[in-house]
Amino acid sequence: MQEEKQTSTVYPGDMPIAALQGVGAKRAESFAKAGVTALSDLLHYYPRAYQNRGDVRDLAQIRECTGGGESLTCSAVLTVGTEPQMRMIRKGMTLVKFSAFDESGTCEITYFNMDYVRRTFHVGASFRFFGQFRYDYGRVQVTNPIYEPWVEGRVLPSLVPVYPLAAGLGQKLLYQCTGEALMRMGGCLTEYLPAWILREASLPSHSWMVNVLHRPQTLEQLEAAKKRLVFEELFLQFVCMAQNGGGAKIPNRYPLTWRDISRFTACLPYDLTDSQMKCLSEIAGDMAGEYAMNRILIGDVGSGKTVVAALSAYLAIRSGCRAALLVPTEILAAQHYRELSVLFEKLGIGTVLLTGSTGKKKREAVLASLRDNGLTMDEHGASLIIGTHALLTDDVQIDRLGLVIIDEQHRFGVMQRSAILEKGEDCHCLFMSATPIPRTLSLVAYGSLNVSSIDALPRGRQPIDTFIVNSSYHARMLNFIRKQAAEGHQTYIVCPAVEEQTLKKEKEETDAENLTNLSLFDITAEPRTDGMYPAAVQTRIEDALTPDAPPLKAAVTYAETLAEELPELQVGLVHGKMKPAEKDAVMDAFCRGETHVLVATTVIEVGVNVPSATLMIVENAERFGLSQLHQLRGRVGRGDAKSYFILVSDSHEENAMARLKILKDTANGYEIAQADLEMRGAGDFITGTGVRQSGQSMFRLAANCRDTDFMEHTARLAKELIGEDPELTEWPALREKVDRIRYAGSHMEN
Repeated sequence: MQEEKQTSTVYPGDMPIAALQGVGAKRAESFAKAGVTALSDLLHYYPRAYQNRGDVRDLAQIRECTGGGESLTCSAVLTVGTEPQMRMIRKGMTLVKFSAFDESGTCEITYFNMDYVRRTFHVGASFRFFGQFRYDYGRVQVTNPIYEPWVEGRVLPSLVPVYPLAAGLGQKLLYQCTGEALMRMGGCLTEYLPAWILREASLPSHSWMVNVLHRPQTLEQLEAAKKRLVFEELFLQFVCMAQNGGGAKIPNRYPLTWRDISRFTACLPYDLTDSQMKCLSEIAGDMAGEYAMNRILIGDVGSGKTVVAALSAYLAIRSGCRAALLVPTEILAAQHYRELSVLFEKLGIGTVLLTGSTGKKKREAVLASLRDNGLTMDEHGASLIIGTHALLTDDVQIDRLGLVIIDEQHRFGVMQRSAILEKGEDCHCLFMSATPIPRTLSLVAYGSLNVSSIDALPRGRQPIDTFIVNSSYHARMLNFIRKQAAEGHQTYIVCPAVEEQTLKKEKEETDAENLTNLSLFDITAEPRTDGMYPAAVQTRIEDALTPDAPPLKAAVTYAETLAEELPELQVGLVHGKMKPAEKDAVMDAFCRGETHVLVATTVIEVGVNVPSATLMIVENAERFGLSQLHQLRGRVGRGDAKSYFILVSDSHEENAMARLKILKDTANGYEIAQADLEMRGAGDFITGTGVRQSGQSMFRLAANCRDTDFMEHTARLAKELIGEDPELTEWPALREKVDRIRYAGSHMEN
């Protein structure tokens, strides 16, 4: 495997984007905003979808397929039969209409606000029209189709790329520029994967993949290029994981010397489960061993991971070191601090909180306490440090940091996880994840980490009743909210967006894509003999084009309306765009029971613990992933009272309702996660992203991968490579790619 070493990192595409024809200073600036400054950047600016313009039907076929009121996105080669006529239909909107024909029939073609097409279409001229055809009022119709002059013998592209757009960049410009860039350097892109890996995984070269992604000739080519791209994205991520957790073992600088947990458990209002005790025993065994601990604690929502982590911190502190708990949000950090500071105070252990909103004077006092080398464990000093990304700044120094606990570990990039570990020297590390993961993906996602799994819920937890309703139940839900409040309980209402303007922007983007842009993943599916795609793919394509899709609920507007509908109750609002102090105030009021109803985005998805909250209503439930909905469901049912989870959806999509029914029928997070994997792909399980208010996926295509065997094979190759060359010294081009992944991960918004 040592036969082909990379001796240098050469990117022949360093030529500036302005060197391309038609790209001046202004367009170069637009490209730069999209992250494209050189030709190599442009060639790695992959299409997000493809238009299958090669699916050409005659009008008789179209009429047969759309006779029941359906629509069909395809191409048709037609001859203009009448001169285009233009008229004003209302202020600011014009209509151009004409008819075109083939040997099997006639089609009515309409363009809105495109007056210039009158100069293009002349009687007798032929074009290939691509768009969404319908059969209405006794004739085939199409609106705003894409058109290309048709000349017998001239070959038009069958699969046309559709690029993600930025201000100042259009599809025509990107198509032209990528074509020129391919001519200049498409065959000399650096291959950064070792040849033995290409052979082992049966992959084409990087250059071939890039050429095909921009100019595919066949679906088979695109399938092979897609496989290479999926492998690249997974492989780079797995190499990062392998380097992060698969290096040489670190000697145990802080061996466990304290194992008595009786004082701690005496402060708890419940007994630990056998599963919790098993996990604690595994953690304690690691911390007492020869090497520093590197373990992840996973479990279903409400399984009691936090108390196990707190006990781990207690053992570490009593053994003579400090412990730090890193969490992704200020809401979660504040909650942990409220609960754990009271508990640890009873045990004679001081707790501090450090977040981005900590005041300057308070921050200085906290930082000073963390640098106190003379602290003894009997004093109420800063032995447990709870914080957000604020813990990662350079001025934070934590003396004798022996244990780092990272909650919701997938919400942090590789560099961020490394930054907190560097606050200590050879410290133990305990990762936590509240996202259940299919067992087939555990090895892939967690690399060489030791895994502890809490597989039982605390005793006495009542099952949460889950219902699926549509918006016609709104009045009944209002009465149910009143009933819960009268009994001393509280309600969450979750909306998928923050404000109306967000929804308007999303609708505009959706409308702009109504021309069936098949995704890079979907287009590779094998079509049936009639040219249509498999049912699951076709359903998703058609549903994406449904003009009357349910409108999204916005949290701000919803809260205002709810306050009018329930004037006798206090309604709160929390979302990710609020300032930290505002969010804390809202959450504090809800935790104290001063607010009866809390309208929120998914900012309350993880870790929020309000035992008196017994009802959660999720609007536009079809917009969320199953695992995320399961996480949301875990915010209720945390007390002794009966709890309810209501999914509201007006979607008519069969797939969406089938997904929600899975959630209704089972409360097992692992079964739900497996179903989510099969329906949506593995991206969320590896990068921790999904339908969130913030955060972005490290994957473009691999997030849709459902082939766990392929993923495990990719992970094995990554580990094999890192096992031979941990620092990638023999593969500088690959090392640079991995460094870019790390840098991107360290700058992700959480």
